[in-house]
This record gives sequence, structure tokens and C-alpha cells, in this order.
Amino acid sequence: MADKENCVRLTHLAAKRAAAAEPEPMAAAEPCKKKKRVVLGGIQNVVENAIEKHKIESKGNVKKEKAKNVVMEERKNSGTDVNDPQMCKAYVSDIFQYLHDLEMDPRRKVLPNYLEQVQTDLTANMRELLIGWLFEVAEEYKVTSDTLYLTVSYIDRFLSTNAITRNNLQLLGVSSMLIASKYEEISPRKVEDFCDITANTYTKSEVVKMEADVLESLRFEMGNPTVKTFLRRFIRIALEDYGISSLKLNFLCCYLGDLSLLDYKGVKFLPSLVAASVVFLSRFMLQPNRLPWNSALQIHSGYKAKDLKECVCMLHDLQLRSKGRSTLVAVRKKYEQHKFKCVATLSSPLLVPESFFEGIEND
Repeated sequence: MADKENCVRLTHLAAKRAAAAEPEPMAAAEPCKKKKRVVLGGIQNVVENAIEKHKIESKGNVKKEKAKNVVMEERKNSGTDVNDPQMCKAYVSDIFQYLHDLEMDPRRKVLPNYLEQVQTDLTANMRELLIGWLFEVAEEYKVTSDTLYLTVSYIDRFLSTNAITRNNLQLLGVSSMLIASKYEEISPRKVEDFCDITANTYTKSEVVKMEADVLESLRFEMGNPTVKTFLRRFIRIALEDYGISSLKLNFLCCYLGDLSLLDYKGVKFLPSLVAASVVFLSRFMLQPNRLPWNSALQIHSGYKAKDLKECVCMLHDLQLRSKGRSTLVAVRKKYEQHKFKCVATLSSPLLVPESFFEGIEND
């Protein structure tokens, strides 16, 4: 019996020693909470719920941001934000004096009667057809308005010194837009695009050759001011005392400015004078019983109301007859859209009173 007890005791002792020699077992982990599996549809719901929660939390901030953006946009359109560095308040007068001197430069001026003096195979109607088509090209390729205005400027400057045939007029148009695109656009279109837009009437080598001819004729002086250049400044000044929608006046000025590109009669006027006339006529159309010119516009533009009479009458006649001219369809169609306040549908009195050219409105 004693031997049996000793054997059992030894067995227990061996078990204890063996247990002590082994590493201690790891503490039992707490049972994990069962996670609910999310199927694909459930994932979508989770995402949507998170988005919705974020929207609710940030709703107040969004409203504040929108209100801030509206104020900034109104300031931008009205031109009343004097702290805007892009307004160059400190030297804006010097800049526009320089631009005015630049438009007077004989190397950049257009010959007023180049169709009669230089060209033998072109007419005013052909030019109008070309500019109307280029307006559609600009819309198709989504180029900036500055590119279009420069294109027309290059065409008129080239035709002032170089006679071409009507077969090459479209070639001149696309080559001029190619140059203007390279000058103005961040990502200009390729030569092949301009060949394609003419249904491959001209080859790539022909477009490049005409491009070189235009550049040589321009003496590589491509940065001349256009109507659009001066319009930006004059519109801001015009809005300072106007109690109407700033966007409507802005879009109406853009519409009349675009129309001015198509009429050959307008090439004899300086771009700054056309821009001033556009603002004059726009203010008259929106408020026909109020004097459209004031002392601020006279000071900043350098033109008195009587200086604008001929150009204003030309633009007014163009605007009144725009519905009956097929070449102006593209321009009208653009500005009949609601996003441009439907300014192309606005009516205008048949006559601008003579008294409006004799005085100015007191600020």
C-alpha cells in the first residue's frame, strides 16, 4: 500500500514538474463580438447614410459658403470690389492709356476701306459669312471670346495689306484662329482640328503655310487690344451707378460686341470706341428714358457722347436688323439662351434721341 501511495505521489510530482517546464498558456481572449456581414447593397446603404449624415452636419456651413459666393460674384460683376488685385487700381489708368496708344499704332490699325483699296475678289458679305462661320467654330471648339476677337483682328489686319482670292478666305480664317488659339488658349487645338472643321478642304501643309504668312504680315505683333479688352473695363464703370441686373447689362454688352465683329462698317472704328458705343447702346436699350452716358464713363473711356454717335447708330441698326440676317443666326442663338438672360430677344426703340448725344448724366 505504501509503495502504491509513493507511486501516485511521484506521478503527481512529475506532472507538476512537467507543467512548470512548459510555457504558461496565453490568457483566453475575450470572445469577439459578432460583426454583421455587409452585402454589396448594404455597403451602398452605409455609404449613403454616411454622406447623408455629413450633409446634415455641414448644411449650415454650405449655406454660409453659398451666401459668401453670391456676394463675391456680385462684387465681381459690379466692379465695386476695390480690393481686387486684378483690378490693378493703383495703375489701371496707365494700363488703359497704354492700350489706347497700342490701338493707335499704325502697325496694328486696320485699313478702314481695305475691301475697296486692297482686295479685288472679296466683298463685305463674304467677310460677314466668314466671321459668322468662325463664331460657330468658336462655339464648337469652346474657345474663349478673346480668341475669337483676336482672330477677327488678325483677319482684318492681314487683308489690309495682302490681296487674296475668295477660295482662300476660309483658309485665312482657320489659320488666324489657330494663331489666336496658340496665343490665348491653355490647350490650343491642333492643326488637324482646323483642317477637319473645313471638311478637309485644306491640307495641313496649306494651313501651316498660311499661318506663317499671317505671322509674317503681322510682324509677330499678336497682342493687340480688341473690343473685348476695353469692354471689361467699361462695363465695370457702367455698373457702378446702374440699378439693374449686372448680369443682364454684362451679357447685352457681350452680345452687341459679338455682333460688331461681323459688320464691315465697324472696322474703321477703334476697338475702344466700339466698346464705349456698345456700353452706351446697352444702357439705352435697358433704360431708354435715361441718359446712357455719364461723366465717369466719359473720363475713363476718353470719349464724349457725341464722339460715339456714328458707331452707336451703326450698332443700333445692326441690332434691329439682326433677325433678318442669316449670318447672325449663330450669335443670336447663343444669346437667346436663359443662361445669357435671353438678351438677344430684347427689343429696342427705333431711334436713339439726338439729345442723348449732347449731354451726360450727372453722377
